[in-house]
Amino acid sequence: MADLLSWLLSFFILITTLGIVLYELMCLADLELDFINPYDLATKINKVVMLEFLSHGSLCVLHLLSGHWLMFLLCLPYVYYNATLYNQRQHLVDVTEIFNQLKWQKMQRIFKLAYLACLVVLSIFWMIWSILDDEEM
Repeated sequence: MADLLSWLLSFFILITTLGIVLYELMCLADLELDFINPYDLATKINKVVMLEFLSHGSLCVLHLLSGHWLMFLLCLPYVYYNATLYNQRQHLVDVTEIFNQLKWQKMQRIFKLAYLACLVVLSIFWMIWSILDDEEM
């Protein structure tokens, strides 16, 4: 039962992180279509970027503590990428450079979205596996 609860918590953390990345991507699309100015975009994205980093980092720690080694190893590249962005001070959106970086920022968020979608599918699979394994016992 504890395994099922850890998978449920993992699923909800993943959905939260997925929602944050989708919000960032929608903000970038709004800028591209000129529905929002660069200052408002930078303010909106910079408010949630650390929340994205912390939610995925907590997911990685959850997998480590619950003994889900495969999912932990699959989460590590994303955490490493986020840590690298943070250490190089490239995690925040710069108001003055956003139009030059718009294509890169969008592609970055799209890759994150695809990566997180794969993790959600795997999390659902392991959650169902855990439910079926509990029923057999």
